[in-house]
Amino acid sequence: MAFALIACASVAHAQTGGPLVLAAASLQESMNAAADAWARHHHPRPVLSFAGSSALARQIAAGGAADLFVSADEDWMDYCAKAGLIVPDTRRSFLGGALVLIGPADSRLRLTPAPHFALARALNGGKLAMADPDAVPAGLYGRQALQRLGVWDQVSGQVVRAENVRAALALVAHGAAPLGIVYATDALAEPRVRTVGVFPAGSHAPITYPVARLKASTNPDAEGFRRFLLSDEAKAIFRHYGFVAL
Repeated sequence: MAFALIACASVAHAQTGGPLVLAAASLQESMNAAADAWARHHHPRPVLSFAGSSALARQIAAGGAADLFVSADEDWMDYCAKAGLIVPDTRRSFLGGALVLIGPADSRLRLTPAPHFALARALNGGKLAMADPDAVPAGLYGRQALQRLGVWDQVSGQVVRAENVRAALALVAHGAAPLGIVYATDALAEPRVRTVGVFPAGSHAPITYPVARLKASTNPDAEGFRRFLLSDEAKAIFRHYGFVAL
C-alpha cells in the first residue's frame, strides 16, 4: 500500500514540479497546511505522501524517489541515515508531541495512565487499536508506555495492529475498537473520538519528528521547503494543529 502511494505521488511530483515529501501519517492536516502556505509564497506546491514512518523509510531504502522525509521518530530517520540515504547536515528534529488514550466521542470514560492502571477493565473484552507496535512509531511509543506502566501483558492479546496511527484512529472513530492509542494531535483531528487519558511523558521515549533532505533529491525547491518547515511561520502552523515546535 505504501509503495503504491509513493508511486502515485511520484507521478504527481513529475507533473507539478513541487518537491515530493514523504511524511508520517500523523502530519496529514498540518503538513498540508504548511504546503499551502509555501505555495502562497509563489512556489510549486509540494506533493505529499503519508504513511507509517516504517513503511516510508523502507520504501526510501528500496529506491523510492522522493526529496524530503519527515519521520514520527528518530529511529526510522537513523535507519535512513545509516543507509546513507539522507544529507546529514539537513537533519533537524523540529516537532514534538504527546501520546493519548482515546475512545468514542460519546464516551464518558476517564482514565489516568499510571502504574497498573485499569486498562484491561476499561476494555471489557474489547479491542485496543494501535499502530503496529513492532514497527510504527506511535505503536512503539504505545507499547513502551504500557510496558513501563505494567499493563502490556494484560492487554497485548487484545491489540489490533493498524498499519499506521491514522488507521488506529479510524478503528475507534468507526466503532471497531472501544479504545485506542494515538498522538494527541490525531485525537484533535477527528471529531468522532475524544481523549480519555494522557500518558505521562516519562512513560515513553520523547516523541520527536525529524526532517531531512534525501540524497537522491534533485528538486530545486526541496531545500527551500525544508527550511520553511523550520521557520517561525511554519512553527505557528504546526502549533495550531497541536504540535510542540522544537
